Amino acid sequence: MTMRGSRVYPDERAGPFPAPPDTFEDAEGRSIEIRALEEDDERQVDDLVAMYLEFDPVDRAQGIPPTGERRVREWLDPILEGSVNVVAWHDDQIVGHATLVPDVDDPAVATDQPDSIEWELAIFVLQAYQQAGIGTQLLEHLLGYASEVGIENVWLTVERWNGPAISLYEAVGFEVCSAESFEQEMAIRLE
Repeated sequence: MTMRGSRVYPDERAGPFPAPPDTFEDAEGRSIEIRALEEDDERQVDDLVAMYLEFDPVDRAQGIPPTGERRVREWLDPILEGSVNVVAWHDDQIVGHATLVPDVDDPAVATDQPDSIEWELAIFVLQAYQQAGIGTQLLEHLLGYASEVGIENVWLTVERWNGPAISLYEAVGFEVCSAESFEQEMAIRLE
């Protein structure tokens, strides 16, 4: 493990990962399309908001996603600006979203120098689509897309009790780099 910026990252790089667009069949036989989210496309943003409004509040982790349309839109505004986002579509509905948010105050810096920034990962899949392989595909395609745009250092926090999420992150190459009381931090370096 090596210190880069304010976090510890694995010495070995992970990848390569596939990049969007791509289509696959999930474990339930549904055709799922992974695409990069176009933040300036209001229809796509509205579809993303609709996904989060359908998200069961019981399955929220670390207080996110928020509830209510106004709060969801306020939460998404900074996430969509200067971030890397991919979404999973089933038919005409977004059923999953994965994002890398730059750990900087000015998103323009992240766009200009993505390899020198640390990027925080978050991933959400609607409950009816969980346990079908969508989260894995969404995560791998997000990391592939990130690698294409020059991102190297990705980190996340996960609640220690969330075994399925931890297993998913470890399966693609994330390593535990810090463990606090009820959360642990994981990191990956991309090729």
